[in-house]
Amino acid sequence: MAETSFAQRVAAVRRFNRFYTKQIGLLHEGYLESPFSLAEVRVLYELAHRDTPTAAELGRELGLDAGYLSRILRGFAKRGLIHRAPSKADGRQTLLSLTEKGQRAFAPLHTRSRDEIGALLARLSPAEQHRVLQAMHTIEHSLSASPEPRTPYLLRPHQPGDMGWVVHRHGTLYAQEYGWDERFEALVAGIVAKFIDHEDPKRERCWIAEKDGEIAGSVFLVRHSNTVAQLRLLLVEPKARGLGIGARLVDECVRFARHAGYRKITLWTNSVLRSARRLYQAAGFRLVHEAPHRSFGADLVGETWELPL
Repeated sequence: MAETSFAQRVAAVRRFNRFYTKQIGLLHEGYLESPFSLAEVRVLYELAHRDTPTAAELGRELGLDAGYLSRILRGFAKRGLIHRAPSKADGRQTLLSLTEKGQRAFAPLHTRSRDEIGALLARLSPAEQHRVLQAMHTIEHSLSASPEPRTPYLLRPHQPGDMGWVVHRHGTLYAQEYGWDERFEALVAGIVAKFIDHEDPKRERCWIAEKDGEIAGSVFLVRHSNTVAQLRLLLVEPKARGLGIGARLVDECVRFARHAGYRKITLWTNSVLRSARRLYQAAGFRLVHEAPHRSFGADLVGETWELPL
């Protein structure tokens, strides 16, 4: 009797697996209507959420055979989706990250997956949604030896609507934290308008950080001259600070500037922005000029920082 009961339970799990794989489209030739398989999308997801992992780390996290993962990574490299760099800590290890092309390939997959799951849940009442999520949590907790670590954030290219967020949050946060008036918001609006109107994708970029489906930060790297790039509008939401987002955004700017052929990065900030100044200093920037000024309704000390590449 007990053997029959166990067999029925196995059959029930298999039935649920067939149902759920159909619900989320795992049986389609390309996952999320993309040219990527499910395994490839999972690798892209981990690369988007992790700060330069190694192949060994990806393999452990995903439970993928080393040879299979190696073939996926070789395919990504041929398509220009990933960047490889030797580890400074261990020369035998190679650090992996998404290239600009890789980030642009992943961004619509992330959006499409979120929208499809959203549409699936939207068919249910709030009470039903809660029951489904509780059941999923029970399955995950019961079958996992240890809970899956939460990915703190991801970086992606900008999308329509992001520039409005950048202007709004700069205006709001700098008014709250430093008492700056609407003239600072006007300055930010001019910067992002110029970026959109004259963007050169090969030499200019905007990165948007997301946490739990919400924008958590941003930064821009723009052309200052043929040999000099300018870092602008670094911002991290208060509730997302302490996760390393700011340092990662600055690092992405430096990495991209080197790849684009710039010889130096410059930036202008103010002495009161102490957290940002610490990030710049940690990344190797040096203060080269400072001068007092009155702007945005406040007496400030403006600073120019530079990083030779």
